[in-house]
Amino acid sequence: MSIIDDERLADAYNKGLSLERAGDRDGAATAYRQCLTLDPADHGGAAVRLAALGLGDVPDKAPDAYVATLFDQHADVFEDMLVRQLRYEVPSRLAAHLLKAGPFNRVLDLGCGTGLVGEALRDRSEEIVGVDLSESMVELCDEKEIYDHLFVGEAVSFLGDDDGSGDEDEDGGGGLFDVVTAADVLPYLGDLDPLVGGVARRLVPGGRFGFSTETMSEERLAGRAFTVGPGQRFHHSDGYVRDCLDRHGFDIETFEPITVRLQEGEPAPGHLVVAQRRGGGGA
Repeated sequence: MSIIDDERLADAYNKGLSLERAGDRDGAATAYRQCLTLDPADHGGAAVRLAALGLGDVPDKAPDAYVATLFDQHADVFEDMLVRQLRYEVPSRLAAHLLKAGPFNRVLDLGCGTGLVGEALRDRSEEIVGVDLSESMVELCDEKEIYDHLFVGEAVSFLGDDDGSGDEDEDGGGGLFDVVTAADVLPYLGDLDPLVGGVARRLVPGGRFGFSTETMSEERLAGRAFTVGPGQRFHHSDGYVRDCLDRHGFDIETFEPITVRLQEGEPAPGHLVVAQRRGGGGA
């Protein structure tokens, strides 16, 4: 099913999907390039589809318009699809690792979705702030009354909005945090430096960053730090993730191989990661 509303754009996008399924990669690529001409903001994610086909450059991230559109249109079925059908258990497993260091004063949940991480951390957290690109997701999350503050926004931009003083803004989004989480965020990012650097700036010394990644074999990565896989999701090499964390002042506490979810019925390999910002004894 198309995630595009505009008729001309939807026709081009659906043509690309049909040709891709039929094995006509070049024809699909032509259709996806037409999508980019019609819609430079790329609500359909044509750029990541081209990259997955190996017929376009791998972008630094999935387009914001694509991520927001995708999750807006799947918000009502998100939990059923992700948890029950795709067997996604990252939030509970991530919380189990983080809570060894709890309780927490302030938690920032990037890509909060419908609040699965927030639910798992709520009882041990004084304040939880949630951020998501999808307005529909945030609306559903708000109905659960899990978070103290919710924002519609892109993760890296949100991290950069703070003035660095450590003081909280009136709306609750500023200042520093004991914990930052990003469950199922990295599969929509290629270049991790902006995210990890932003998290480091918003954590107290000794604060923790917990997240999940998806990966593939070194043979398939072929020496690349990251690439886009067949499911239009970003996959990162283990070494790249570790180096990025070290470069931004983190020590790794947990780097656990996991099955992140099912992808077209097959286990999607990745890692559950908890890293501590250097400079303090604990959160």
